[in-house]
Amino acid sequence: MSFFRRRSTGHSPVEISERNDVRFLHLGGPAVQSAMRLKEPYALDLEYTRAMMGFLLFQRNPQAIALVGLGGGSIAKYIHRHLPQSRLTALEINPEVVAAARAYFMLPPDDAQLSVITGDGAAFVHDNPDSQDVLLVDGFDAKRIVDALASAEFYHACKSMLRPGGVAVFNLWGSDEYYPRYFDRLSRAFGEHVLQLPAEKKGNIIVFAFRKPLPSVKFSAMQNIAQALEAELGLEFEAFITRMRNWNPISNDAFIL
Repeated sequence: MSFFRRRSTGHSPVEISERNDVRFLHLGGPAVQSAMRLKEPYALDLEYTRAMMGFLLFQRNPQAIALVGLGGGSIAKYIHRHLPQSRLTALEINPEVVAAARAYFMLPPDDAQLSVITGDGAAFVHDNPDSQDVLLVDGFDAKRIVDALASAEFYHACKSMLRPGGVAVFNLWGSDEYYPRYFDRLSRAFGEHVLQLPAEKKGNIIVFAFRKPLPSVKFSAMQNIAQALEAELGLEFEAFITRMRNWNPISNDAFIL
């Protein structure tokens, strides 16, 4: 059942639908951009959004987080509720997406922890070097990742935006024919300091990219962190580490970065 459809000039139409007590956001097509369980509106329903929170394995107490691509606001809501020490700045180029997130997905109003900016996320990244501990990039249109968020220049700007020791997180589609090209650009921009985490059920691949100094990536240390985070937040951090072990080069019981 669809009950909301609106288009901004130059942007894909925003549509909201519901099925089996889950509300979905779509942009110009049937693909699900965001999902919210009506009985648990602050949970991360889509697995890839939970995987993106894997940055906590490497940056436990980020002070400044930027999010490019708001969608229904699932990640923004989760960070707002569970990371009270963090200041989140969310960029969304389509004003109707922001309106839908607030009207239909319970995105809270701006406050001391949250600032939602209607504007060009790529430009914001380029214009704010050395400003973030964590950068999350999740910008798709109806068919694929937005070109401006997948260029070599953009990925270099992402690295520059991070403070020393920061981590950038990119949601990509493994089924996209251009995925190898995007991953190569990311690897080059970040000096090969990258890790892949595939989603278990969908085609999303989350890529973590790091600015030096690099985090500890020994399995024993990471498993201890994962167990603590899983107990605290209820997300499947231990499964994330297991999946990353199958997808990334390892040596001496550690990931190679």
